[in-house]
Amino acid sequence: MYEEVGFVAYYFHWSHDDIMNMEHAERRRWCDEISRINRKMNDETEGSKKNIFDVFGKR
Repeated sequence: MYEEVGFVAYYFHWSHDDIMNMEHAERRRWCDEISRINRKMNDETEGSKKNIFDVFGKR
């Protein structure tokens, strides 16, 4: 849970309380979305390099 909260807070700058008030599935969904955005940005700028921001390993 700490990883999810830190991940969302870091990228979206949402408050701890806002993130903690979400259901686990919703937090996980936002983590997936942030990872998708980072993959897309990385693919557009660096080709097929591994995305170091994809903490959940979905490539």
